Amino acid sequence: MFQYCPTCGTKLVTKLAGDDGEIPYCPHCERFWFPMFADCVIVLVANAQHEIVLAKMPYLSKQYESLISGYIKPGENAESAAIREVQEELGLTGESIEYAGTYWLPKHQMMMHGFMVLVADDQLNLSDELESAEWVSVEAAPAKMWPASPENAALKVCQLYAQQIK
Repeated sequence: MFQYCPTCGTKLVTKLAGDDGEIPYCPHCERFWFPMFADCVIVLVANAQHEIVLAKMPYLSKQYESLISGYIKPGENAESAAIREVQEELGLTGESIEYAGTYWLPKHQMMMHGFMVLVADDQLNLSDELESAEWVSVEAAPAKMWPASPENAALKVCQLYAQQIK
């Protein structure tokens, strides 16, 4: 939560902003400063055999694997960010994309936009960001992923995909 205006440095006061209640406000700039958070994508990548990619990102965990993820860049929409992340991290081209919900990660103050991307080619060409990646059956994936928790967006997207392919 902002205490000072990011534009001019004036100490913020609280001001009623309709249904949003008391919000930090800069009397100099005449602007409300609503909470800001990172927007990210989390992408389940699937092939025609209904296998999915699980990747190990060393900065996240040495033990668990997850789906592909990344930040949405300014000026980019969530769908194009999802396709870009699949290309950058795996060297794969998305053939189709389907929305899979939004998920809030309170620990990191992130809004994750979930997608399922179907690819035709399954030859992985990993970026330096990934330690490893593998194709696994959707049934085997949960045993390799972070344990179930309310914040586990990857597992929720995986479960949604499993329901769709039944």
